[in-house]
Amino acid sequence: MKVRSLAQEDLDDVLAIERASFADPWSEDLFAQELGREDRIWLVAEDGTGVVGYAGVMITGSEADLMDIAVARERRRRGIARSLLWGVARKAAERGVQRLTLEVRPSNVEALGLYSSCGFDQVGRRAGYYPETREDALIWRSRPLAPVLAAMDAAARGEDVVLAIETSCDETAVSVMRGGREELASVVASQVDFHARFGGVVPEIASRKHAEAIVAVADEALAKAGVGAGDVHGIAVTQGPGLVGALVVGIAYAKGLALAQDLPLVGVNHLEGHIYAARLLDPDLDPPLVALLVSGGHTMLAHVPEWGRYEVLGRTLDDAVGEAFDKVAKLLGLGYPGGPVISRLAAEGDPSAIPFPRAMIRSGNLDVSLSGLKTAVIQHVEGRRAAGAELAVADIAASFQAAVIDVQVAKALQAAREHRVSAVVLAGGVAANTALRDALRDALAEHDIRLSVPPFGLCTDNASMIAAVAHDHLKVGRVLGLTADAMPNMRLGSRAGEAGHI
Repeated sequence: MKVRSLAQEDLDDVLAIERASFADPWSEDLFAQELGREDRIWLVAEDGTGVVGYAGVMITGSEADLMDIAVARERRRRGIARSLLWGVARKAAERGVQRLTLEVRPSNVEALGLYSSCGFDQVGRRAGYYPETREDALIWRSRPLAPVLAAMDAAARGEDVVLAIETSCDETAVSVMRGGREELASVVASQVDFHARFGGVVPEIASRKHAEAIVAVADEALAKAGVGAGDVHGIAVTQGPGLVGALVVGIAYAKGLALAQDLPLVGVNHLEGHIYAARLLDPDLDPPLVALLVSGGHTMLAHVPEWGRYEVLGRTLDDAVGEAFDKVAKLLGLGYPGGPVISRLAAEGDPSAIPFPRAMIRSGNLDVSLSGLKTAVIQHVEGRRAAGAELAVADIAASFQAAVIDVQVAKALQAAREHRVSAVVLAGGVAANTALRDALRDALAEHDIRLSVPPFGLCTDNASMIAAVAHDHLKVGRVLGLTADAMPNMRLGSRAGEAGHI
C-alpha cells in the first residue's frame, strides 16, 4: 500500500468512498476547492485496486484539525486508516504542527477505536454539533506528534529503546529493550513470599507491593541498561488482562513517566506478550502458527495468522491449568505456588498409578475442562484419608499431571493439524513445566511440526515480553492517550486502548 498526495484525477474514487461512508457526504466542488490550499494537507492510500482511502487536515498554527478520513468498506480493518492518519500527521509536523484535533460522533465506534489507539484523548464535547441528527461531537486531541513520529521512525529502523512495565498480577517487572529483541535490562521483584501464607494471590496485597516496589525496580532497570528515562523512545505497560488494582499501579506510573518525559505511551495485552516471549530467542519463528497459552489465570489455544492477529480456537470452560495445579497442591498440603512442587514430585511418581479422567479429550472441539479432574483428585484423596490409608503423594502428582498434559497435547496437536501450521508456541507460566514441554515436542515432531518455547525465565510474567510487543506497536503508531484505563478483562485479539478498527 502507498500513501501519497491527493490529485485531481483521484476525486472520482474519493467521492465514491465518501458517499458510501457518510450520510452527509462532501460534494465534488468542496473537495475541488480543497486542492492546492496552503493550509490543507490531503492524502490518499492506494493499492493494486486503486484508491482505497483518503484523509485531510486543516492547519491552524501549531495544531491541525482532521477534517475527513475514510476507507473503502471492503478494505477496512487492514490498518489503512491508521497509515493515513499518521501520514497527514507527519506532513503536518513537517510544517510545524504539534498536535492534531478532531471531532467525532459518539456513535462512531470504529473511529473512536482508531483515535484512542493513536494517542488521542477526549478533551471536550459540543452539544448538537451534527445538524441532521443533533448528535453531540466529541472533541479529541492527540499527544505531541514529534515524539511519537520519532519513536515510529526508530522502531522502523530497529533502533527504538522501550521501557516496559508489567504489573498484571504479583510480579513487579521492568525491562529496557532495543529494537524489540535486544534486552538491555530486565528486573523482576516477586511477591510470592507475601502471598504463600494465604495459598494464593491476595489482590489488595499485590497492589500495595507494586506501589512500594515500582519506582526502585524501574530505577534499577534503567541503571542496568545504562540509559536515562529521557533516552528511551517510548513507555510500554501492560493494560490487561489482570488484577485491576495491580494494573492500575503500573499504568499510573507509566502515564506519569510518559507525561514527564513527553514520550508515547504503549498499552500491551499481557496474553499477547506471553506469545511474543517465544520470539525473543527464536528469531526464525514466523506465523502462521498455533499458540497454546497455559498459565495461572488463562488456558487457551489461538491461531496466529500473522503477528498481531489472533483467533481464539478454544479455552478452558472452568479452571486454568495453573489454577488447577495450585488447588491440587493446596489439597495435598504442598504450599504455593503449586506448579513447581507438583512437577518435582511428579518426576518421582508413577503417572499411570491412578486413572484420573481426561475430560473433553475427544469432544471434537478445542475447549478444555479441568474442574472434573480436580474433583476426581479431591475424591481420591478424601477416600484414602477416610480409609486411613497413606497418600502416595508422588503418584497422585504424577497421575494428575499426566491427565492435564494428555489433554493439552491432544488439543494443541488437533489445532495445529486443522490449521496446517508448521510451528506451535507454548507460552505462559505453565510452559516452564518440563514434562509438558517434552510431551508436546514429541507429539508434534511425529507430524513435522516444531515447538517453540520461551526460556524458563521468560515463561513467567516479565516485562521483556511487553517490550517486544510494544516495538511492533510503535512501528505502526499504536499508542495510548493519557486517559487510557486498565482493562482487567481484556481479551486476546483486542487491541490495547481500542474499541474497534477503521
